[in-house]
Amino acid sequence: MVNAPATGDLAARIAAQAGALGFAACGIAAAGEDPLRADRLEQWLGEGHHGSMEWMATRLDHRRSPQGLWPAAKSVIALGMSYAPAHDPLALEGSDTHARISVYAQGRDYHDVVKKRLKALARWLVEEVPGAEVKVFVDTAPVMEKPLGEAAGIGWQGKHTNLVSPTHGSWLFLGAIYTTLDLAPAEGHRDQCGSCRACLDACPTDAFPAPYQLDARRCISYLTIEHKGPIAEEFRTALGNRIYGCDDCLAVCPWNKFASQAQAMKEFLPRAELVAPRLGELLALDDAGFRSLFSGSPIKRIGRDRFVRNCLYAAGNIGNAALVPQVEALTDDPDPVVAEAAQWALARLRSNP
Repeated sequence: MVNAPATGDLAARIAAQAGALGFAACGIAAAGEDPLRADRLEQWLGEGHHGSMEWMATRLDHRRSPQGLWPAAKSVIALGMSYAPAHDPLALEGSDTHARISVYAQGRDYHDVVKKRLKALARWLVEEVPGAEVKVFVDTAPVMEKPLGEAAGIGWQGKHTNLVSPTHGSWLFLGAIYTTLDLAPAEGHRDQCGSCRACLDACPTDAFPAPYQLDARRCISYLTIEHKGPIAEEFRTALGNRIYGCDDCLAVCPWNKFASQAQAMKEFLPRAELVAPRLGELLALDDAGFRSLFSGSPIKRIGRDRFVRNCLYAAGNIGNAALVPQVEALTDDPDPVVAEAAQWALARLRSNP
């Protein structure tokens, strides 16, 4: 371990450099295990609320604490990058022609953008303190970014389980740098949700069994992104015209009034064709067209079949008879899940008065 000289001053310089690289929030947490945080994770997994995300359980020991993943770690630099939208994420609710894509997926893939900036900050830190060791993480590693962000003081986990910042609302991409430097941790952020339950009441599928608890198996983001195979019929109508993710619980958070689109990175500015995509055009996508349209987008990772499945559920929900020919053509799709979704949507469209 390398002892960081002038720890407080170094923390301030880290925050300043993070800001220069585009991070809107920066804080420091200890890398040791927090028993309460670890117990909550185990309870969540024990109740099966992770659904088919088996990787959450198989690397439990790594998720319990940063030192479980990297024993040499002493501190965590928790970081947030704003993607605050300029438009109302709920504006297309009820449209009979356009689909809804979650705000975070309307611009460039955040994994690439955030990781590049994390690496730049890590390189700077190693130059500032020779001998320091670092590892950078963004989303794909067994790192509990939201609890660590709360411990580092950049926000708190709201009743919707996402991190809420008092200055950036719910619109933060999170990343972390683990380091062997023994940095002074910040004071954890206190919960400021109070009696508000706007996020809980907004959920179309009742995915919150209680405040601060999420059952992923009922969450539209999980169902449209992580879940493979047919979506259970009990949830299909609730999907509405959402075809990738869901912003409802985030969008209604009152703390978003402090978020500014000017704070967002330009890489996260929405692509015009993804802000209000026409459902009819998306139903016509083959694999090559899907890959071309979503090049550089996080949507690309779910593949054409799962994406078109989602579009078909949306078609069945919006009741636009003009979509019947396209939906009917997909009833013979080579993918059986797509074909079944098309049959379901076609039945609904034909029964729509």
